[in-house]
Amino acid sequence: MKFPSTNHNHKHCIDAALQDAEAYCCKEGLRLTELRRRVLELVWTSHKPVGAYALLEQIDHRGRKAAPPTVYRSLEFLLEHHLIHRIASQNAFVGCNHPGQAHDAQFFICSLCGETAELDDPNIDSALSKDAQYLGFRIERQVVEISGICAQCAGNGVA
Repeated sequence: MKFPSTNHNHKHCIDAALQDAEAYCCKEGLRLTELRRRVLELVWTSHKPVGAYALLEQIDHRGRKAAPPTVYRSLEFLLEHHLIHRIASQNAFVGCNHPGQAHDAQFFICSLCGETAELDDPNIDSALSKDAQYLGFRIERQVVEISGICAQCAGNGVA
């Protein structure tokens, strides 16, 4: 996923993500409950990572505020089934462009506007695996996060 352009139709991103999640869950026999769907929708509300507490503030579940454990369980479900990613440096979450597919992605995070782009480059994965093998190291989890300035911010003279 590239950084969104100025004329970006974000409603399309949200609708597509929810449709993909529903299709994946149906195919796999998983329950995309009302709360899980709402958490996923809120994660996709922008291309900026969102934290669990920010999600909690936005969720009204059956007429009352959602309890933290229920939101965390929803996030765990969405992570486990590769519908979202965790941005470790911010302890926050972004939508996944490859729902239901386990993959190691690289994230480019604009330090000015917070927009995040996901890249899934097998060459980067291969280079890291090769280096790990050289070092005698077994990779258990890979998170690549790169901070910088997106083209939009750079083009607006912000950077």
